[in-house]
Amino acid sequence: MAGFEDYDRGTQEIELEIERKGIVLGIDWSDEVQVRTLAREALDHMKEDVKLAASSHVDRQLMARVDLFGLAALMLKTMAESADQGIESHGGSAWKAFAKALWAEAALRKQQ
Repeated sequence: MAGFEDYDRGTQEIELEIERKGIVLGIDWSDEVQVRTLAREALDHMKEDVKLAASSHVDRQLMARVDLFGLAALMLKTMAESADQGIESHGGSAWKAFAKALWAEAALRKQQ
């Protein structure tokens, strides 16, 4: 129900998982090139990676990547929904770096 979500708590939970997946994947959230590349992959390869992860043996790197891409979608949805309610949702450095890269990639695709 719109208006009853706890965006602060949701944001914190999403960011914690983003940070955890970043550790597994060796992501340096201050490296703009690395984060922008990750954002591009999140927007390009989600379906293919999910299929591959579901059909392969346990590959922790791939599973972390798929989870991170899902978190990216959840993060963007949370920001959009909270903005519709007049609430600005944002987390810490990992959240901000990833969100910035995702929005930049999305904007670039709209121009093309």
